[in-house]
Amino acid sequence: MFRRVILIILDACGVGELPDAAEYGDTGAATIPNVARESGGLVLPNMERLGLGNIVPIEGVGPVKYPAGLFGKMTEKSPGKDSTSGHWEIGGIILKRAFPTYPNGFPPELVNEFETAAGVKTIGNYPASGTEIIKELGEKHIKGGEIILYTSADSVFQLAAHEDIIPIDRLYKICQTARDILQGEHAVGRVIARPFVGQPGNFTRTANRKDFSLKPPSDTFLDIMNSRGIPTVGVGKINDLYAGRGLSEILKTTDNRDVAAKVIDSMNRIDYGLIFANLVDFDMLWGHRNDTENFAKSLEEADRDLGRMIDILKDDDVFIITADHGCDPTLKYSTDHTREYVPLLVYNKSMKRGNNLGVRETFSDIACTMAGIFDLGYAFPGKSFYKSLVSAMN
Repeated sequence: MFRRVILIILDACGVGELPDAAEYGDTGAATIPNVARESGGLVLPNMERLGLGNIVPIEGVGPVKYPAGLFGKMTEKSPGKDSTSGHWEIGGIILKRAFPTYPNGFPPELVNEFETAAGVKTIGNYPASGTEIIKELGEKHIKGGEIILYTSADSVFQLAAHEDIIPIDRLYKICQTARDILQGEHAVGRVIARPFVGQPGNFTRTANRKDFSLKPPSDTFLDIMNSRGIPTVGVGKINDLYAGRGLSEILKTTDNRDVAAKVIDSMNRIDYGLIFANLVDFDMLWGHRNDTENFAKSLEEADRDLGRMIDILKDDDVFIITADHGCDPTLKYSTDHTREYVPLLVYNKSMKRGNNLGVRETFSDIACTMAGIFDLGYAFPGKSFYKSLVSAMN
């Protein structure tokens, strides 16, 4: 009945705190609603038409009497609130244990093991903003040659280096060494290469970032689709989060506009399979920096791009919009991800009526639905909304 799915992740765009949010220090988090309130209302006509304002109250985005799509919100069942666990759960993997985090930096014995294996010395080793730590330690790094090691509230082991001091290829090899070491008890979600250029007082991170992700512990719907020869196109951050697995084509991007352009290009040339994309700017640029104004502008820009995608959908396409966690920029006491429900919007241009999908118990309901759409014959945890999708066509 359906030949193609376009799956769009609005990175960090949660819609309200989960019942266990207080355990994560995220009481009051509601990324999209709070951004809307603080900015005096959002203009999101395309997502509004699909039913975004029917999920939760959002200033400027009203509920519509007859939504064009299916709408609901999803609960993250895995512990944690990071991009990797969120995407893995969307893919069909529910974790029992959260990835390790290091609010006080990495233990000395682990750092020593890494330095010995990689042949480097480190400076830093504390949670920090990536832009701030290169301001603080960039000049010292240039003078002494030590690599800058830092983390965040997420499960990440980040290594920053000036491209003139540690060339890109060398930085990538150092990160791969770290990835090989960081297993078991210290299996962080991602090791991230963070190259930068410039002079003291004017350092700039470059587009040569590379993520070395932990490999998923079992098959996702990407692996199953790929094994059946069904095209799977990963746009932007998708390849990094699934450690390069399950994708038949990988499209690198620079920002949300580039992601949207590559999704539209893919829609114009690929008529079967999956186009899976992550709009990363909400997380990468605005959420962690408490920049509510630009978060709002980016949402409105993304809505316009989503409208362009909707305009070229085919009759046998399924269009899914969701998120992987929250990152509420209005919570001035925090720059971290937030533990939230995520929106779920599902659309086909031949739908006769929209329906409320309610509160889904796991992000993995998307994996279950993908199994139904493409007849994968694989049982993922969760509950499919495929029948609701078919019913909306009649």
